[in-house]
Amino acid sequence: MEISKKYAVQMRGITKYFGNTKALDSVDLDIEKGEIHAILGENGAGKSTLMNILYGLYSADGGEIYLNGEKVYIKNPNSAIWNGIGMVHQHFMLIEKFSVLQNIVLGNETTDKFGIINMREAKKKVLDIIDKYGMKVDLKKKVKNISVGMQQKVEILKALYRGADILILDEPTAVLVPQEIDELMDVIENLKKDGKTIVIITHKLKEIKKSSQKCTIIRKGKFIECIDVKSESEQSLAEKMVGRKVKLLVDKSKANPGEKVFEIKNLTVKCEKGVERVKNLSLEVHRGEIYGLAGVDGNGQKELLECIISKKYAVSGQILINGKEIQNTSVRNVLNNKVSVIHEDRHKDGAILDMSVADNAILEKYREYPFNQRGFLIYEERDKFTKKLIKEYDIRPVDCEYTKIRNLSGGNQQKLIIGREIANDPELLIAVQPTRGLDVGAIEYVHKTLINLRDKGKAILLISLELDEILSVSDKIGVIYDGSIIGELDQEEADENNVGLLMAGGNKND
Repeated sequence: MEISKKYAVQMRGITKYFGNTKALDSVDLDIEKGEIHAILGENGAGKSTLMNILYGLYSADGGEIYLNGEKVYIKNPNSAIWNGIGMVHQHFMLIEKFSVLQNIVLGNETTDKFGIINMREAKKKVLDIIDKYGMKVDLKKKVKNISVGMQQKVEILKALYRGADILILDEPTAVLVPQEIDELMDVIENLKKDGKTIVIITHKLKEIKKSSQKCTIIRKGKFIECIDVKSESEQSLAEKMVGRKVKLLVDKSKANPGEKVFEIKNLTVKCEKGVERVKNLSLEVHRGEIYGLAGVDGNGQKELLECIISKKYAVSGQILINGKEIQNTSVRNVLNNKVSVIHEDRHKDGAILDMSVADNAILEKYREYPFNQRGFLIYEERDKFTKKLIKEYDIRPVDCEYTKIRNLSGGNQQKLIIGREIANDPELLIAVQPTRGLDVGAIEYVHKTLINLRDKGKAILLISLELDEILSVSDKIGVIYDGSIIGELDQEEADENNVGLLMAGGNKND
C-alpha cells in the first residue's frame, strides 16, 4: 500500500530484536485518520512492542514510520508527543500523592513571565477537555483515592492535554470492571467523533467487535492481515489471532464434589482505616469443586484474600484448611498448609520483576529439595524446572529462563506465575483474576488447567470480576456484596441476569 496523507499512521518493515530474539519481523501497519483500529495478537506476539516503537519508548532495528504521509523519526516519547501521539500504558504512570489535576499538567505546566505555574489556566483547559469528551473526573482528589477506571481517564486526559491526535491504548479494559468498560467505550466513541485516531492494543474480542472498524493481526512478531471487523465473528477473530481453532466456551463434565477442604466461618475483617470490609462472611469449598466468587470490585474481595493468606488479621471468625485453623498466622504457614495463590496484581504480589524468570519460577520452593541441597541452590534443578514450565505453559520466548521477568509480556509473566502455583500441588488453589491480560488461546488453556485440577480432586476458589469466567468455569457461585455472601447458586441455576442482580445488591428471588 502506498504512502498517503489519508493515513494517520503508516509503519513499514518494522523489525526489532531483543538480544537474539526477533520480536518484530518486518511488520507493516496502516491506520486511517479518525478510525478506531485494533492491534490483535497473542501474548508475546509483539503488538505492544510495535506501539512502543511508535511512541518512542523503543528504537526499531529496521523500518520506517510515516505520520500523515510524511516520514518521521521518533527517538523518544517527547518526540512522539510533539508529533501528536499519546499513549496510555497498561500499568499507569501516575503519582499517587498528587491530585488528579497535578498529574494531568505535570511536565507540561503553563507558567507566567515570572515562571510561576498558572494552575487556574491549566484547570480551565482540562475542564474544557472533560466537558468536550464527556468524562466525569474530580480534579481535586488524590490519585491514591480514586478507582482504577478513574486513573485510566486521568491518563487519557494527560495525553489530550498535551495535544494528542493519535491515542494508543494498551490493553485498556484489562483492569476495568464492566461498568467502567462501558464508560471507556463512550469516551473512545466521543474521541472518534472529534476526529481523533485511536489505536487499541488488545486480545479481548468483545471489545474489538464493539469499538473498532479495522483490526491488524500480529502473530509471533509477523504481520498476518488487516481485516474489517464487521465482517468477522469473535470465533474467526480468535482463530486468526492464534492460528488454530479455539473453543471460546469451556468444555467440562459435571462436578462430583468430595469432602470439605476449605471453610470460612463468620469472618470479619477491617481495612487500614478501621472500617469493616468483610462482614460475618461464611463459605466452603469442597474437593473436586470450583467455587466462583463473583462481585463488583471493592466489595471486600481484597481484604478477604489478604486475611486468608494472613497478610491481614481477622477481627473475628475462622479460616480452616482440612479442619486446621490458619487465620492470623503467617504467609509462610498458609503456604505450608498447601494453599497456593494466583494473585491479581502480578507485578506487586506475583513476581520480583528484577529477578530472572528462573528465580521467579522457584520463588516459593528455593528452600526445598531438590532446589536447595545442604544450603546451596542447585541451579541445574532450578533451570530444569523452569524449562518444564516454559514448555508446558507456552511461555515466550522459549529461551527466557535467564531473562528478567519484567522483560516478558504481561501475559507471559502471568503464565509463569500460574504454572508455578499449580506446580506447588496445592490442596486449595485461590485464583484471583487468573486470566487478566491473557489472550483467548491462553485463557482456554488456563480454564482447562483449572478444570483438570478440579477433576484431580483439588479445591479451587476462583475470585473474578469477569462474569463470563465465573459462569463458565464455576461449579458453585457465591456473590459477595458489601463484604458478605448475599447469595449462592449452583451452576445450573446461575445466569447473567440472576448473578448480575445479586452483584448489584438485589435478591435472587426478586
